Amino acid sequence: MSRIGKLPVTVPEKVDVKVEDSRVVVKGPKGELAQPILDAVEVKLQDGVLLVERKNDERTARAAHGLTRTLITNMVEGVTKGFRKSLEIQGVGYRVAKAGENLNFTLGYSHPVSYAAPKGISFTVEGTTKIHVDGIDKQLVGQVAAEIRGLRPPEPYKGKGIRYEGEHVKKKLGKAGKGAAKK
Repeated sequence: MSRIGKLPVTVPEKVDVKVEDSRVVVKGPKGELAQPILDAVEVKLQDGVLLVERKNDERTARAAHGLTRTLITNMVEGVTKGFRKSLEIQGVGYRVAKAGENLNFTLGYSHPVSYAAPKGISFTVEGTTKIHVDGIDKQLVGQVAAEIRGLRPPEPYKGKGIRYEGEHVKKKLGKAGKGAAKK
């Protein structure tokens, strides 16, 4: 039995959960999310608690058990609290500015880079070097943050680029080995 899958998901008072034939719909103060359910598992709502049970002991059912429970937990947390990923920009002349719902980056290229906010995502910019990606869908927040980081990933020699907040970039020495070989 999956250790994560057998844990119950408590539903707060402000959240409305509907279990339909092949999907779960979670509605809360921040919005509404829906998730399809695989046939191998069954979701039951009992006394304000969601239970995820697998129908048989096949491999696909065991794999989907914990996954389904975690996805439902993330939906409940998303519609109540929301999710946030923070990014930092490092480098001389690298900066970001918010223009409406879009972000405009200056990242050392010959042209400015613009990134449009997908539906359900909002951006907050602190100063010119910090970006916060907010939303109710955990997967979408992570995907958008990864796409923004991919515009200019941190390089290993000087550490310039876009990185997650608190991310440590291991730096390389560069051409120091070439001078030592001459002696």
